[in-house]
Amino acid sequence: MSMNAGRLLARLTAAPALLVVAWLAVSLPLLMIGAFSLGPVLVLFVPVAVLVLRALPRRLGDEPVSWWSTGGVIAVALGFLALELAMVSQQIIVRRDPASYVQYALWLADHGSLPIPQDHAAFGGDDPALRFNSPAFYQVGTAVVPQFMPGLPLVLALGSWVGGPYALLAMGPLLGACGVLAFGGLTARLVGPRWAPLGALALALTLPMQWLARSTYSEAVAMVLLFGGLALVHDAGRAGRRDGRVQAFLGGLTLGLIVLVRIDGIRDVLPVVVFAGLLLGLRRTLGPPLAAGLVLGAGTGIGAGYALSRPYLDHLSGSLHPLLLLAAVVVAGTAVLTAVLRTGFGRHAFGELGDRVAGGRLPDLAAMGTVLVMIGFALRPFLETVRRVPHSPDDRLNAEFIEYLQGLTGLPVDGTRQYSEDSLYWLAWYVGVPGLLAATFGAALLGRRLLRGRSTEWALPFAVFGWTTVTTLLRPGITPDHPWASRRLLSIVIPGMLLFAIWATAWALPRLRRLGAGRRPGGRPRLAAGLAVLLLLVPIAVSSALLTFARTEQGEVAAVRGLCREIGPGRSVVIVERVTADRFLQVVRSMCGLPAARADGASRGDVRRVIAAVHRAGRRPALLGAEAADVAPYGPPHRAIRLRTRQDEKTLVTPPNATWSLSIDVWLTHPADR
Repeated sequence: MSMNAGRLLARLTAAPALLVVAWLAVSLPLLMIGAFSLGPVLVLFVPVAVLVLRALPRRLGDEPVSWWSTGGVIAVALGFLALELAMVSQQIIVRRDPASYVQYALWLADHGSLPIPQDHAAFGGDDPALRFNSPAFYQVGTAVVPQFMPGLPLVLALGSWVGGPYALLAMGPLLGACGVLAFGGLTARLVGPRWAPLGALALALTLPMQWLARSTYSEAVAMVLLFGGLALVHDAGRAGRRDGRVQAFLGGLTLGLIVLVRIDGIRDVLPVVVFAGLLLGLRRTLGPPLAAGLVLGAGTGIGAGYALSRPYLDHLSGSLHPLLLLAAVVVAGTAVLTAVLRTGFGRHAFGELGDRVAGGRLPDLAAMGTVLVMIGFALRPFLETVRRVPHSPDDRLNAEFIEYLQGLTGLPVDGTRQYSEDSLYWLAWYVGVPGLLAATFGAALLGRRLLRGRSTEWALPFAVFGWTTVTTLLRPGITPDHPWASRRLLSIVIPGMLLFAIWATAWALPRLRRLGAGRRPGGRPRLAAGLAVLLLLVPIAVSSALLTFARTEQGEVAAVRGLCREIGPGRSVVIVERVTADRFLQVVRSMCGLPAARADGASRGDVRRVIAAVHRAGRRPALLGAEAADVAPYGPPHRAIRLRTRQDEKTLVTPPNATWSLSIDVWLTHPADR
């Protein structure tokens, strides 16, 4: 029974990542040749999925696994899926990233190719009054190029094929539940099977995880790939020679493909580069397949980014180029280290150094250093105020948005403030102070044990979680309103802190029993364990309680479908007001299937010239604006959208605990045929 439960848990928690890998492996090449459609994808996906799933681990580890552990993880994941499906938001009107990903995915599902044509002919030819760009969609030559990496849209397209926009939106909760499931599996591998349900539940209870899974964010896919990749590498070290090499290759590929989903995944996989280099240098059998998979996955991500999202990467050049330089330095340094280690002298020196480190004071100093780093982050707000002077138009828009929130909440108005110095306090909002303290203790103790040559199964996860946590807390690199900014913590930082905290709890309880907490059979040990679990879970649940059942962004699908009906078929859509153009330009292209352009800022004479050109092209124009006055000069106005819903609260220095109202109006006119 125990072996069957362990095998099920091992396979079930690694399967989501392998299925995502199989899907991306067949979808991306088809997109590159302009043939991304359901038929070809399924024909290729099924055999590839069967092939990679054959590499699923046959057992979880040496520790027996009860059905309570396996069933607990499954129950948490299914419960989380049900909750998030009930609470799922409909962010399809472009205001931030989720809707941008939705519109990107809808275009891919319906057209199967990039870039998006501007279709000048539908407007009677090129006109200087018309533009075709909008947030997350760049105007490049005669085309429109989506902003983001293609990994998530390729996955979301499946939902559109299955059941249109509603099924596409349901992919968010599904991916979130897969992330919870995979995290439970990683907890089982690194802490122990009995702790797996706690790991899954702790992650599921965090507000950022609930918030993320209700929408379409790239972090959800990245989490599935990260947890699954780390689990596969872990399992590879415990499998037979052949199975281990296959799992190591797939683990490296899975981790590398994070870059196809999020370009800053380059930073996250740098510890994997060093780890693979060490295995190669020490002539471990898992080194070559792990390195090959990592190079293939990360190389595919970088190549696809420059081929399909070049304007986005150019926009990020200020942060991307230093990251690429850092990656080049790490790769070069790892190559040198690998070459040295492959010599007899190098291996001998490395072994001698390891012995000296293990028997010296460095492990103790490293543990103290971990605690000091966290203390430094805690003191940072008293020592530093992080500011960023706007340089680009996007920077200035962000600064204006921050000033708006500051004025709204009574804070000193300073649009250059980034609030990055508060990043550790952000983390405390979501995992609780007890969890943060336990995680700090766990990370310090684990670092000490690793340098002593113990708990070696933690080597790669510790490096990944530790490196990304420190770099993210130091520079979150995101607009600092919450819960928006919490997404930067979610893919690695929050799960890593939860893992460290759970490991610390598992480490401490038996030692407390040996100190006398368990002298009465059965009573006090269970009480101590229960109190430890509650101390971790209750602050997390309390921080999420007010928003767990708060529905936001409702009614958008029906509103957009109504807009498409009101516009009618065969129209060329011109949007004459800025906010409406930002929100609906790509929506009209992707969901209404109509050519769309913007003429906000153009004079009435310019707009009338465009209207006449559309008529001469044999098409009928439709004009959109935010108010009746925007479109009234060109024909009788009609309100096509009147949406009243709720949106997430936006806070800067306090945790979010409410929602705000959201009103969206769109007015339409059909200029008379001439």
